[in-house]
Amino acid sequence: MSKFVKRLISRDISGRLDGVNDAMVANIVGMTGNENYAIRKALRDQGLSLMVVKRSLAAMATDGSSLRPAFDKQSGSLAVIWGGEDFVSLVKTVTKLTDSGTFPKLEIKGGVMDGEAMDAAQVKKVAKWPNRQEQIAMLLGQILSPGSTLSGQLVGPARKIAGQVKKMIEDREEGSAPDAQEAVATEGASE
Repeated sequence: MSKFVKRLISRDISGRLDGVNDAMVANIVGMTGNENYAIRKALRDQGLSLMVVKRSLAAMATDGSSLRPAFDKQSGSLAVIWGGEDFVSLVKTVTKLTDSGTFPKLEIKGGVMDGEAMDAAQVKKVAKWPNRQEQIAMLLGQILSPGSTLSGQLVGPARKIAGQVKKMIEDREEGSAPDAQEAVATEGASE
């Protein structure tokens, strides 16, 4: 392949990966055409993109970007997978596909998160992390917990006082009001 063609392909890859900061690298060599279509469709349904590239062209295309470290220790043709809400969701989706057994030729090779290269074992560990939505839910719970505790502490005594006032009103309505007035008058006279 001539240098001119390599530069054209590299520019195309660079354009497709423009704005991508986190991605996974996988191996799909040996898949049949039907399996290839099925995995691309499964990823597309999840909002993910897959592109098969030659390692050297991908390295040339991503030179100077945060994706570059993903291609340093790889060789041959690679499938670059990116997209989704966040990197953890991406990894969880691809890990489910590899663990399902539907695509036995799909092999996670590594990835890059925040400019840091990751090997396959590190990527699989990331799959166990909470994704963005789960992290927001946990954070919201932690933020709201002190407020609900404080609310309970403020409402609790007020509820007791309200119950006692209600009991006094009920007692007065039942006719025990003269006894209560006598008790108040007796206390006032003794002072």
